[in-house]
Amino acid sequence: VGTMLSGEVARRYGHEGLPDDTIHIQLNGTAGQSLGAFLASGVTLDLVGQANDYVGKGMSGGRIIVRPTNDFRGQADQNIIVGNTVMYGAIDGEAFFSGVAGERFCVRNSGATAVVEGTGDHGCEYMTGGTVVVLGDTGRNFAAGMSGGIAYVFDPDGRFESRCNLSMVGLERVLSTSEQLVQTDPATWHRGECDEIILKGLIEKHFRFTGSEKARTILDHWDRSRAQFVKVFPSEYKRALGEIHAKQQVRPKQKKTTA
Repeated sequence: VGTMLSGEVARRYGHEGLPDDTIHIQLNGTAGQSLGAFLASGVTLDLVGQANDYVGKGMSGGRIIVRPTNDFRGQADQNIIVGNTVMYGAIDGEAFFSGVAGERFCVRNSGATAVVEGTGDHGCEYMTGGTVVVLGDTGRNFAAGMSGGIAYVFDPDGRFESRCNLSMVGLERVLSTSEQLVQTDPATWHRGECDEIILKGLIEKHFRFTGSEKARTILDHWDRSRAQFVKVFPSEYKRALGEIHAKQQVRPKQKKTTA
């Protein structure tokens, strides 16, 4: 669903696509494989129900929302709502899943943004860019081979470290904006923004699009909740940010010397 439409949008308007939410498609029920694969900018798929594997595969823009029906009485963060290998190879766009994803969530993501309420094993495997927020438990081997992008994982019970593959990433606290301004080098800030601003903004969007009870609870107790998030920061990405900043500082000096 959405793939042929996105192909036509890309043919007419190129990768830039259309303005946000130009085409909004409301869906109900159970989606099959590859919902929103290669989705183009300007297209929103809003599914009330659930979806199978490969949601958002190769996503190139737009927005995907998957949320439970109004009569759902369980806990979203304890129930699967999308299948395996969701957001595989996505390069742009955003997705909000009010429920748990299967295994290999956001594998090879290189630029998309996603919020989910739990994942299976191997989440963010080989991820090279983008932003992921997990509002619940993860499976084992999270962040294996992750070289870029950032993941924020809600970890109130302190068990996430044992589920994370630390061979290429470090785990850091999510500081308040005031703390980050004083304690960290802006050269290493993800997207050039403070983590609290990025994280809270995405959770607010998640609540707005899905009505997530988990998101509302976190936002209602934000100061406490923020301190319970863990920032997954790839070592290579952190180094690269520092090098890019250093080069940018050198160039103005070289121009002045030449002049």
